Amino acid sequence: MTTNSWTLLMLSAALATTPAWHAPASAAPGPGEAVASAEAAPRNVTLPAGTRLRVRLDTSHASNTSRVEDSVRGRLVEPVVVNGRTVLESNSEVTGHVVSARPSGKVKGRGYLAVRFSEVREDGANYDITTRTWAREAQGTKKKDAAVIGVPAGVGAVVGGIAGGKKGAAIGTGVGAAAGTGVVLSTSGKEVSLPRGATLIVRLSAPLTVRVAS
Repeated sequence: MTTNSWTLLMLSAALATTPAWHAPASAAPGPGEAVASAEAAPRNVTLPAGTRLRVRLDTSHASNTSRVEDSVRGRLVEPVVVNGRTVLESNSEVTGHVVSARPSGKVKGRGYLAVRFSEVREDGANYDITTRTWAREAQGTKKKDAAVIGVPAGVGAVVGGIAGGKKGAAIGTGVGAAAGTGVVLSTSGKEVSLPRGATLIVRLSAPLTVRVAS
């Protein structure tokens, strides 16, 4: 056997006995790591209809100054929590608009104001919401109006009596009542006012689904 043949034979034997090299397999994740990954994934959480929202206003409104479609802006006073998970953070922005505004009348009709919210901003995302309408009507002023009309009427009766007996008293009463009515006609009733910082409590009228990070 030649020297070259012997060398080739030895190399072949060495290669046959050398174990094959394999790339190391990636380590399988432990149970704790798998759970952590699942918990970190965002999930959808749905707030049911009827969920209460407490909103502190950043804008001011009144029945005699606001107009329909005026923008209403505010922030949540407290977080909305479902099963221990915060879905809407405190101070989340809430926006809506005036849906009705009616000033009080000089003869009849009370001041009336209604607003509704349509959007909430949470964690950089805007969500459309539907809430029940918040509405208020001003208190009536019938007793006050009666007093305003009655006092001048009595005064008129006294003046008429001095002027000319029963007939004068009757005329005087009519004059007094007319004067009293004039006072009521020139003075509008109470209005509904929502100053900045006022807190409204409204409820969702439809479910709201929010993407929540775990």
